[in-house]
Amino acid sequence: MPDENYLDPRLVRLYDALNPVGADTDFYLGLAGRHQSRILDIGCGTGTLAILLAASGHQVTGLDPAAAMIDVARINDVDRRVEWMEGDARSLNIDAVFDLVVMTGHVFQVFLTDADVAAVLGNARRRLLPEGVLAFETRNPVPRPWERWSPDASVRRIKVNDLGDVIVSYRIVEVTGDIVTFETTYRFVDEDEAIVAESSLRFLDDRALREHLSAAGFDPVAFYGDWDRSPASLSSPEIIVVARRQR
Repeated sequence: MPDENYLDPRLVRLYDALNPVGADTDFYLGLAGRHQSRILDIGCGTGTLAILLAASGHQVTGLDPAAAMIDVARINDVDRRVEWMEGDARSLNIDAVFDLVVMTGHVFQVFLTDADVAAVLGNARRRLLPEGVLAFETRNPVPRPWERWSPDASVRRIKVNDLGDVIVSYRIVEVTGDIVTFETTYRFVDEDEAIVAESSLRFLDDRALREHLSAAGFDPVAFYGDWDRSPASLSSPEIIVVARRQR
C-alpha cells in the first residue's frame, strides 16, 4: 500500500514541484539511447520520465501502485503515447517483455524486506528480454544522509498554482537496522493547515545490492556514485545500478 504522499490528491499535486526534471532524468534518457526500445518504468509516479522517453521514440509502459499518481500521469500524457498501468511491481503479471526496466526517484528503497526485493527484482527479470537491462538508484547509506533530515535542515518552501505556498520539512522517527522511518510535514500557508505523512525507506549497501542482484539472475554492469557516471565510492551520494539479465 503506497503511503499518504502518493494517495492524498493535494500531495500528489506537489510531487512534480518537489521532484523537478534534473540530472537523474538526463541519465535515464541517455541510458535508453536513441534506438527505439520497449521500456517499463516501475514506480512511474506522475509520468515525467515515461513521457519524455516516449517522446524520444520509445515504447513505454508506466506502472505505479497509486491510482492518484496514475491519474495525473494520464493527464500529463497529452499525446497519449504511454501505456499506464496501476499495479504493484512485486505481483505484476503481464505478458509484455522489455529491453529496459527502470525504477527511478529512489523507488527501490520502498521495498523494505528481502522478500519484497526478491519479488520486484524477480518480476523485472521475467519481464526483460535476454540481455535486457535493469537500472535503478538508491541512496548510499554510508554517508548516513538521513541525519540531515531534521526539520530545520530540510525545510523547503515551494509555490504550486492552486495550492499557494507550501513549506515542506522532514523529521526522523526511527532508524532500525537499514530501515529509516521519517515524517514529512506539508504546511499549506494560505490555508494554515498541515498534513503529516509517515514513510519508511530501506538503505542497502553495495554488497547487499550485489547479493540481491545475483540471486535474482542479474549481472551488474556498473555501479555509479552520481549522475555524472562517476564510480561509486564510500562517500558517493547515490548507488546507481545498471545490471544485465543473465541468460
